[in-house]
Amino acid sequence: MSLIWLMLLFSAHLAECVPEKPKRSALNQLTRTLLRNYDCGVRPVHNWTTPTTVYIDLTLRSVLDVDGKTQSITTSIWYRQVWTDEFLVWDPDEFEGIKEISLSSEAIWIPDVIISEFVDEGKSPPIPYVYVNSSGSVKNKRPIQAVLACTLEMYAFPFDKQNCSLTFRSLLHSVQEINLALLRNENTTANDRKQFMNDGEWELLSIPSRYRLSQQNETEYAYIQFNVLIRRRPLLYVVGLLIPSIFLMLVDVMSFYLPLNSGTRITFKISILLGYTVFRVNMTDELPVTAVRTSLIGVFFVVCMALLMLSLIKSILVVKLLHYSEKEVKEMSVSACLLDKYGSAGHVFTESALTSIKTLDHINPSGDYELENSLDEDLLSLNEIQDTPTGLEGLLRELVSLRLAFSQEDSESSAQSEWLALCSKLDCFLFRLYLLVLGLYAGTLLLLWVNWSFA
Repeated sequence: MSLIWLMLLFSAHLAECVPEKPKRSALNQLTRTLLRNYDCGVRPVHNWTTPTTVYIDLTLRSVLDVDGKTQSITTSIWYRQVWTDEFLVWDPDEFEGIKEISLSSEAIWIPDVIISEFVDEGKSPPIPYVYVNSSGSVKNKRPIQAVLACTLEMYAFPFDKQNCSLTFRSLLHSVQEINLALLRNENTTANDRKQFMNDGEWELLSIPSRYRLSQQNETEYAYIQFNVLIRRRPLLYVVGLLIPSIFLMLVDVMSFYLPLNSGTRITFKISILLGYTVFRVNMTDELPVTAVRTSLIGVFFVVCMALLMLSLIKSILVVKLLHYSEKEVKEMSVSACLLDKYGSAGHVFTESALTSIKTLDHINPSGDYELENSLDEDLLSLNEIQDTPTGLEGLLRELVSLRLAFSQEDSESSAQSEWLALCSKLDCFLFRLYLLVLGLYAGTLLLLWVNWSFA
């Protein structure tokens, strides 16, 4: 008997020495209880005819990139899903008042809601957990850097506005199985710009949303579409692209005031054209690239280049006319008519300068000039003098030769002056025509861009 008591005392002592097994926490017990018989491949409803309503909300954080060549836009958004899981319900009093827990998103059922315009997923941080409350409401909130397909209209660049849509839908389930709804009302979602980074290139105008049903193969599917309306801030491109181009065009216009016979106008215009070409090459990366339609600013640069070329060609033609020789002037009946009609009224050409077509027809083919009457009389008097001493006769001949030379020089100078005056008038006429074309083009562009910027 005493031996039995000793054994009982010894076993009691051993029981006291063995450490007590730790009790599981309420959170651990709740997680094990919820996921013990949970099947993540089954839609979480007790009655399979009951649709699961998924509430969707969207908050735009920033617009990272707009690519006109690939017709895509890269955005950073916060995306929220809320739905009810009937298999994840518990009584908080049984688990120390726990009303909300986080569970692994891989352990429970997740709706197959996708973005239809989704092209590529950027550097989005993985969020492996969702929040579940005691009533079975599941909240899935995560950031997404999404590359979306969007029809971009770049014609009004840099005063363009873009409208890109994000359409959420279930990939496989019809509206009888998964229905969609907005978590917030449409007005609140459309005017929510608090989280948007508004200091970048793009300005967020609004995010209107709507719910719609689409029928495919006699089955209806639920859609929720968010339209992201954004507008580009044009100041960077106006300062970096438009203003330098306008300055170069103004310098080209001022170059018309250089004298025609100075020889520097064409050199100056070529320098402007080369400078504008270098400017365009350096600014190529700043312009939007699209394979469908050329932007208006691209047309603007091409037309500016064409106007610079036209200005250079015009100056070359005028300078070429200015440097025609006297013989070439005689052979140009049109120029003679212009000289006769538009030449100075106070100066009259001699026969060597030709003031009409009639005069041109009576030109001596040999190119010799007829002398004035006084010169003829002097030469006749020289021929009649026979008894004059040889020294005096030579002196008279020299004087007559000098008079003839001075007369021819005055005639040539008068012809050159008249031709220069005609070329100046032609240059002035072409300059005014150039200003008219440039003004009409600049006014049209200005009206279009002002209209787009305030639309």
